[in-house]
Amino acid sequence: MGSLRSGTVCALTGVLMAVAAAADAQESARCAAAEYRQFDFWLGDWDVQNPQGQQVGTNSITSIYGGCALEERWQSAGQHAGASFNAYDAARQRWHQTWVDNGGLLLQLDGGLEGGKMVLRGESVGQDGRAIVNRITWAVVAPDRVRQLWETSRDGGSTWQVAFDGLYIKRSGR
Repeated sequence: MGSLRSGTVCALTGVLMAVAAAADAQESARCAAAEYRQFDFWLGDWDVQNPQGQQVGTNSITSIYGGCALEERWQSAGQHAGASFNAYDAARQRWHQTWVDNGGLLLQLDGGLEGGKMVLRGESVGQDGRAIVNRITWAVVAPDRVRQLWETSRDGGSTWQVAFDGLYIKRSGR
């Protein structure tokens, strides 16, 4: 009787493992489309410099949840730190980023590839209560080099001011 039970338990365990493996494969396949790889050029560990060549921080971007999202972890050369989640929204056919930092800033951006560059936009509210349009562009400028340009507009996009201009330099071996 004991061997019958252990045989049943082994068979049931095998079935459950097969179902779990199939579910994992199906989940991974959901994010296997080319659109989910459009932001992969940003993956890695980076040193970030301003236009004058001074290091202003570090950033680490990793693929998470079976390739369905990217997680960013930013640390400035000072005390500023933040993180974002980036994911392709297949239903709306666009990328989405949610950014939060230790200064209380919350940015929610949407967009996608434009001319080979990732461009995300969204509105926020300034300390004065006025609407701010944010536009952040990531572009590969050389092997292992990505430029991130964050621009803001307080007039609905008629004029733009640079909020951040960083050259990402991939750390070797990462």
